[in-house]
Amino acid sequence: QVQLVESGGGLVQPGGSLRLSCAASGIPFSRATTAWYRQAPGKEREWVATITSGGTTYYADSVKGRLTISRDSARNSLYLQMNSLKPEDTGVYYCKAARADWPREYWGQGTQVTVSS
Repeated sequence: QVQLVESGGGLVQPGGSLRLSCAASGIPFSRATTAWYRQAPGKEREWVATITSGGTTYYADSVKGRLTISRDSARNSLYLQMNSLKPEDTGVYYCKAARADWPREYWGQGTQVTVSS
């Protein structure tokens, strides 16, 4: 059974930091393209960052220089280091894993991030 579980969300003041984690079971993160998405209240889900199986990273312009995606193959986990947080970073953050030869893409249940003073 495949399961992705996010953790690390919470309430933080503007300018603060958080580190999100996504632990996977049933699929090897190291062989997949993995990504973080977020969904703010009343808005559609948007892409935040991607790390490929080869380790190449991509970021949305709105988070470049502040958020860093990384992966630990030994722990089969994905991370999102979030620095210099802004109120507009508020939302539910989801991790996703996909691979061309898998029958579907896999999503976690999400973790809430709230940036507010």
